[in-house]
Amino acid sequence: MVKRIYVQKKSGFDVEAKGVLADLQENLQIKELEDIIILNRYDVSGIDDITYEKAKNTIFAEPQVDICFDEEYDFGENKVFAVEFLPGQFDQRATSLAECLQIISGKERPIAKSAKVYVLKGSITDDKVEKIKKYLINPVDSRVASLEKLDSIEDKMEEPSDVAIIDGFIKMTDEDATKFYEKYGFAMDLQDLKFCQKYFRDTEKRDPTMTEMKMIDTYWSDHCRHTTFLTKLEVIDIKWDLLKEIYENYMASRKFVYEDRKKDICLMDVATIAAKELKKRGILKDLDESEEINACSIKANIMVDGKEEEYLIMFKNETHNHPTEIEPFGGAATCLGRSNT
Repeated sequence: MVKRIYVQKKSGFDVEAKGVLADLQENLQIKELEDIIILNRYDVSGIDDITYEKAKNTIFAEPQVDICFDEEYDFGENKVFAVEFLPGQFDQRATSLAECLQIISGKERPIAKSAKVYVLKGSITDDKVEKIKKYLINPVDSRVASLEKLDSIEDKMEEPSDVAIIDGFIKMTDEDATKFYEKYGFAMDLQDLKFCQKYFRDTEKRDPTMTEMKMIDTYWSDHCRHTTFLTKLEVIDIKWDLLKEIYENYMASRKFVYEDRKKDICLMDVATIAAKELKKRGILKDLDESEEINACSIKANIMVDGKEEEYLIMFKNETHNHPTEIEPFGGAATCLGRSNT
C-alpha cells in the first residue's frame, strides 16, 4: 500500500516559495502571479501505520516549521504542477527518507519517491503556466510528474536493447564526421572526434559503440578535461598597462621555471605559474605533493590535546563534479571521490 504525504512550510518559513515567486515576477514578468505554495510530496510503500506515525513529525516534517497533509491536499481552483527526477536520476531526498524510515522500523528498507509540487495563485493562463514550467524544470534531470496517486511506485525496468555500434565510423569522410558531430552534439571538438576515429581505425580496428563515444565525450568535456584552460594562447593583445605589467611578470616566471623547455601559454599555466616558481626557489618546503597534478595542500604540525600531529591543510578545492553518467549523484559527491580533496 502506498502512503502519500504533502509537507508545506508554515508562513514565515516558506523562504523557498517566496524566492521563486519574486524570481518569476521579476524575470518572467508574470505580474498576475499573486503567490506560490511549494509542497514536498512523498510516496512511500513498505511501512506500517505505526512507523508512519512515528516518522510523520520527525522524518517527513518538523512541527515547528512544517504542516503535514495526509494523502490529499486541497489545491482549490489554482493552477498546479509537480516535478520529479527522471527515471535513473538519483533522488537524494527520497533515498535519505527511505534510510531514515528503515532505522525507525528496523525492518526492510521501504521504497520512497519524492516530488515538488507548485501551487500557483492568481489569474494565470495556461500559456503562462507552461512558461513557468519551462523556466523551473531542468529537462536534463527532471520532468513533470503526475498529480495522481499510483497503486505502485516500484520502478518497472525494461529489458535494455543491445548497445548500438556506430557502423562506418572508422571510414567516415571529413564531411560525414562533421554531420555525425553536429547530429549528436558532442562536448569534444571535431578534431577530438577525428582523433578517436584514427584510434579505432588503426589500433582497435573496429567501429566503436555509442556508449564508448559518449564515455570519451564525458571525460573530454570542458568540465573534466579543462579544454578552455589548456587551450594554447597564440595571439595575446593587452591594452591596460597594469595587465601588461602582470603579463610581463608571468613571462619572467615562465623563463625561470621552464628555462629552455617549450611550454604552451594557456590560462592554466597563468593560474599555476606562481606556485611553480615558489617551489623551484625552494620556498614551498611544506608543500604536499601527489600524483594529482592540481592537488594543493600543505603539511603542518598541529597540537591536538597536547600532542603534536601531522595534518594536511587544503587551501584549494577540486572543481570537478562526478560525471552523472558514471556517478549518478549529480555532483553531490564532489570532494568525496577525488584523491586530492
